[in-house]
Amino acid sequence: MNFRFNRLGGAAVALSCLLATTASADEAVLRAVSAFQVGTTIYEPFERFVEQVNENGKGIVQIDVIGGPDAMPPFEVGNALRGGIIDLANTTAVYHANLVPEGLAMTLTNRSMEELRENGGYDLLDQIHKDKAKIHWLGRLLQNIQYHIYLSEVPEELDFDGLKIRSAPTYQAFFSALGITPVQTAAGEVFTALERGTIDGYAWPSIGVFDLGWQEKTAARVDPGFYQVETGVYFSQAAWEKLTEAQQDFLTEQMIAFEGDADRYSTLADEEAARQAEAGIKTYELEGEARETFIAESNEEGWKPVIAASPENGAKLRELLVK
Repeated sequence: MNFRFNRLGGAAVALSCLLATTASADEAVLRAVSAFQVGTTIYEPFERFVEQVNENGKGIVQIDVIGGPDAMPPFEVGNALRGGIIDLANTTAVYHANLVPEGLAMTLTNRSMEELRENGGYDLLDQIHKDKAKIHWLGRLLQNIQYHIYLSEVPEELDFDGLKIRSAPTYQAFFSALGITPVQTAAGEVFTALERGTIDGYAWPSIGVFDLGWQEKTAARVDPGFYQVETGVYFSQAAWEKLTEAQQDFLTEQMIAFEGDADRYSTLADEEAARQAEAGIKTYELEGEARETFIAESNEEGWKPVIAASPENGAKLRELLVK
């Protein structure tokens, strides 16, 4: 379905959501959007989750994906969830950090979702989302996938100071602490920026480089990685509350089962690393003091905006999310 989000389209989606969730007392059909492009590596976990729900949920609940970024700009998804314009979304807390800055903590955890569901970390983040944005966090799709710095040239001896690296708000403070000059460049413009030399590299997950053809302009990947890529399933609280208890329980059970397959993505990251090596991308390994400084700076700088925005909850989250 070719869907374009605008004022008229938003009203139509709101109406369709209402009709979808109330059309059948036995089966709820939920309208979803994805903040990630259909067909990409980052989108694949959501595709698998939808297939799993629709296969197991016949007569209970079905998910109808009405589009990706073409249907709704990624940074509008949080507001659309809060306003009940859509039922659920495949997105990341990074995209609605303006509503829930504490959500950035999900990129900083080194605990599994199983651990966070047991120790209260999940419950706290979910409650914060409900209180601040009327959003229910169903669970996490991607686990065990880190970000890396990729370079257009293989360095003889890596000095971050002065390097121009395509960045994102999630790790901009970290890059600045390393001496990197963060550059805000749309993903669609990265290839040209590398080609013209206006950036020296980019930060990206350990998977998905080939989706955009960037391997052609990439010479090296810096190890270790940093942070954890977070994508998840987020519900409009209004849509969630319209579901029966049985439907809510079913979706929660499906999410927990999906999270239990987290090792799949560790394997995927290993396969991507091998593919990158075959494509000629060298691994530049930080060692000794340089490695320790890199890891320490990533942790300290990553938590600063979370704790600054929410001192009490930020401190609690760090205690629960970090081993």
